[in-house]
Amino acid sequence: MSALLAVLVTAMCFFLLVMLLSIRSREDRVITERLSSLAEAPGETRQSRQGGGLKAMILGLIEGLAAAIGKVQRGRRVELWMQQADWPIHGTEFEAILVLWGLFIGFITFLVTLKASMFFLGALAAILLGFALLGLRIRRRRKKFTNQLGDMLTMVANALRAGFSFMQAFELIAREMDAPMGREVRLVVNEVNLGNTLETALDNMQRRVASPDFELVVTAVLIQRQVGGDLAQILDTIAETIAERIRLRREILSLTAQGRFSGVILAILPFAMAGILMFIDPNYLKPLLEEDIGHIFIGAAIVSELLGIFVINRITDIRY
Repeated sequence: MSALLAVLVTAMCFFLLVMLLSIRSREDRVITERLSSLAEAPGETRQSRQGGGLKAMILGLIEGLAAAIGKVQRGRRVELWMQQADWPIHGTEFEAILVLWGLFIGFITFLVTLKASMFFLGALAAILLGFALLGLRIRRRRKKFTNQLGDMLTMVANALRAGFSFMQAFELIAREMDAPMGREVRLVVNEVNLGNTLETALDNMQRRVASPDFELVVTAVLIQRQVGGDLAQILDTIAETIAERIRLRREILSLTAQGRFSGVILAILPFAMAGILMFIDPNYLKPLLEEDIGHIFIGAAIVSELLGIFVINRITDIRY
């Protein structure tokens, strides 16, 4: 019963993490958006943070802890991850949320199990789950960006043939396409309008999206601006190349589906069997959960399972 309660509490706290990540929304996501908003509305100031309640208390706690973390380390890598995930928070704020969430999960785990060691295990598992959520968000956003890239290149090529300049074509993309493509292109346009060079703006966009396909576009545009040539034809060729890469990627995913599904089954099966055995006979697993030798076997099983998942992922992770 306590194990079921721990699972339910963990699931509830997972939704709490999602809420904490979404509660810190603000309009000035990056420095260019802040400057552009000030240029459009000079008299407008940041929204007042007055107010009480649980939300204000949580925000104040997150900001205070984030300020303390920022004094210790800059968190530039985590800041870049926030941009890649398109989460409207700073890197230090994300770290503060993870710390608070880990402490909360660890405390709940300690209350359920009444074991001090489980506090640290629960906190570590919560923090790792937060980073897993971040990685999932980044991968999904990158995949969506890559799927939009072919249409974006076709629109830019057609706009260039119609007599538009490259920046005018980008402004068209920013207006017509959905996020993440429309948002990222809008940031490039804002950077150029604020005095940055196109080369630097495109490099910054590549850092945010971290897409190998878009890196081809950046390289082609920079070379064309130096040596000249038909940029529309170049973009059409790159669009065809990206479409072939997407087709190849989907074919590889279909061929490796069985292996990846085996990895999922490998990860779920032990926990499913433990739950079934505890439901049928709660006393059957008591030696495994209460005795020291049982704890050793559980640790060895977890290590073996993680090793198996790692090997399966390396086998099915084909570079293309």
